[in-house]
Amino acid sequence: MARVLASKMGFTSLRRTQARTFRVRIVTADADLEFGCEVKCKGRDLFDLVCRTLGLRETWFFGLQYTIKDTMAWLKMDKRVLDQDVPKEEPLVLNFLAKFYPENAEEELVQDITQHLFFLQYGDYHPNVHKPGFLAQEELLPKRVINLYQMTAEMWEERITVCYAEHRGRTRDEAEIEYLKIAQDLEMYGVNYFFIRNKKGTDLLLGVDALGLHIYDPDNKLTPKISFPWNEIRNISYSDREFAIKPLDKKADVFKFNSSKLRVNKLILQLCIGNHDLFMRRRKVDSLEVQQMKAQAREEKARKQMERQRLDREKRLREEAERARDELERRLIQLQDEALMANEALLRSEETADLLAEKAQIAEEEAKLLAQKAAEAEQEIQRIKVTAIRSEEEKRLIEQKKLEAEMLALKMAEESERRAKEAEQLKQDLQEARESERRAKHKLLEITSKSAYPVRSLSPGSLPPDLPNLSFSTECLSFDFKDTDMKRLSMEIEKEKVEYMEKSKHLQEQLNELKTEIESLKLKERETHLDILHNENTERGTSKQSNFKKQTLQSAKSRVAFFEEL
Repeated sequence: MARVLASKMGFTSLRRTQARTFRVRIVTADADLEFGCEVKCKGRDLFDLVCRTLGLRETWFFGLQYTIKDTMAWLKMDKRVLDQDVPKEEPLVLNFLAKFYPENAEEELVQDITQHLFFLQYGDYHPNVHKPGFLAQEELLPKRVINLYQMTAEMWEERITVCYAEHRGRTRDEAEIEYLKIAQDLEMYGVNYFFIRNKKGTDLLLGVDALGLHIYDPDNKLTPKISFPWNEIRNISYSDREFAIKPLDKKADVFKFNSSKLRVNKLILQLCIGNHDLFMRRRKVDSLEVQQMKAQAREEKARKQMERQRLDREKRLREEAERARDELERRLIQLQDEALMANEALLRSEETADLLAEKAQIAEEEAKLLAQKAAEAEQEIQRIKVTAIRSEEEKRLIEQKKLEAEMLALKMAEESERRAKEAEQLKQDLQEARESERRAKHKLLEITSKSAYPVRSLSPGSLPPDLPNLSFSTECLSFDFKDTDMKRLSMEIEKEKVEYMEKSKHLQEQLNELKTEIESLKLKERETHLDILHNENTERGTSKQSNFKKQTLQSAKSRVAFFEEL
């Protein structure tokens, strides 16, 4: 209770006599961790606790960083935490960061140690998930880069998504290594810069990285003027603010420089010792611990390879089954449409047949009526013949009426014949309609018998009852490696390595194509001094590695002399 009250009253000093523990907050790229540490806790104890919590074994690349009086510092491993010049507020905030960088990430990194990559956040590309606008809230590029090109956020997202989709299927390990391979070729990768002066008082920049010490012009952090590999340096020491570098070449003089602050000297010495140790370690046989880590990594990679193959196989089978299901659904809908069209044609045929039958009946009745009128006309002719003798006048009239009756009879006969022909045609049309109806019914019966499914509409989420029941096993595989299995896995891993190299080469080609594509959209007037220097190096074909080799061709003696004359 007293401790809570003291905290509320603002007594935040870490050196309380009654307190046996103090609180520490570790800030990582993904989350913040909090620990309660004993007052006697050393830097190594705290660092090991953080590494165990994160499950990290390649601990030699990392450190715990803090800032004191606007100066960056790293926690010393062999001293108590509270005995160091750390901030005096509680909780003590330390940043877990990379302190040293590998020369070649692909060869040196055994365990996944990169964090907060695009791949880890979004996973593998899927068009139904990663739709336009899914990067709208992300700051994937620095504002300086965005302002340097005449490209909208939508244009950047489109190009990023195209590249993202094209590399679908890459594993997390591959994505991380490709990211680091691109980063490690940049001129400022892994370099810590410090302002220094030589004996003449010239302002210079000292760069410390995995390869050695580099001397830069303050206006050019990309191309060093002189470089000293770690294997050429015998001893590094400082007194007050003066640093002394003793080359391995006994003919070369010790060269010295001054830094601005004592704390900076301590930091430079820490980084030099750590980078030198890692430089020498990389050129020796791996320790037993590293050999075990690499063996475990190979076994884990083999397991992941088999698991990935199993998942790929299941994914492929699932996709094939989904395609087959979609094809069956499409075929069923097609058959339903054909059956519906056949039913409609049958109805139209029946209606046509009924109409033709009705017309035929009307034609027959009209023919009968005409025949009756013809008979009546014939009777009238006979009657006229009987009365023709009555008088000549009547005779003429009878002749006239006879002629009219004959003409009418002829006309009636022609009309009757025409109607009879029409009735005959209607009978033929009726027969053809009934034949069409019979064929339509036969076709409908044939379509219905071919379809394996009842002619009905699919309800959402339903499938025909006799569609294959698609199920997938997700049981975990047990691994029992034999010699033959290991040989097969070795061959598969070697094949995978070749494929990976091809993918890596393709990625580099894509990046070059993207650079060429957007070069015309660059606003030259917005380029910074470093942009211009980088472009000049690229045009000359000068890389970080080639420049380092060129610098080290000269003797150490001549380089030391050159440094003194800067």
